[in-house]
Amino acid sequence: MKKLTALLLGAAMAFSLAACSGTDSSSSESTAPESSSAAEDTSSEASSEEASSTASAETASYDVETVEDGVLIMSTNAAFPPYEMTNDAGEFEGIDVEMAGEIAKRLGLELQIDDMDFDAALLAVQQGKSDIAMAGITITEDRLVNMDFSNTYANGVQSVIVPEGSDITSPDDLAGKLVGVQRGTTGYTFCIDEFGEDAVAPFDNGNTAVQNLVSGKVDAVVIDNAPAQEYVAANPGLTILDTAFADEDYAIGVAKGNTQLLDAINSILAEMEADGTTQAIIDKYISAE
Repeated sequence: MKKLTALLLGAAMAFSLAACSGTDSSSSESTAPESSSAAEDTSSEASSEEASSTASAETASYDVETVEDGVLIMSTNAAFPPYEMTNDAGEFEGIDVEMAGEIAKRLGLELQIDDMDFDAALLAVQQGKSDIAMAGITITEDRLVNMDFSNTYANGVQSVIVPEGSDITSPDDLAGKLVGVQRGTTGYTFCIDEFGEDAVAPFDNGNTAVQNLVSGKVDAVVIDNAPAQEYVAANPGLTILDTAFADEDYAIGVAKGNTQLLDAINSILAEMEADGTTQAIIDKYISAE
């Protein structure tokens, strides 16, 4: 489901969104004094045309149907820092949260976030209970059977967390070990495919998996690099292997066949990439090292 390397390339398969908010400045008029030269008049007209063009882009709107009128409902698993988490005040924050907020704003909608287990977040979209799912989600062939996905907006790397001094020094050493993962994620799928179900211990979220590593109940945890760094920073005695376990891209999930919303999201993602919004959000949570 998720992965990312040190840098989430908000550039990956860029996708920006066209917007629906803003005032229509195309009605503004430029009145040149009679003494102004023809060159000044021409310049004024050109400026007016540019302003009109900009205003048109800013006020572009999308006609999309959502589960609830005027609202964009996002289902997520808010235990995946720095993409989605809650702060001390209980408020949602993170890369996906801000990306979704910007998308909703440009669609002219209010954002509503529903927090749940990762599997449930995907089902909510499939069952028409939410409009989008964002939780560091990777496109897979199995998921494409039941959902459609936007262009990718970030790149992730699956990392391996182990105790300092562990005899696990590369992903190859995971064979014969008990590996903790977050249930329903691509890390979960990859590990089962690679090592078998008996070698994998699934948990409802990454934090629980890491706590089981700290207590010695599992030998390693496979999870996306960004949250891996957060968990290691918060739990002295853990470290991340230098070699990544896997590499993948993140996308936004929508209901199967909802091309209207999907096209709007892809347009907005492209616009956000072009105007620097995506990279600014990523830089806020992940430093370029």
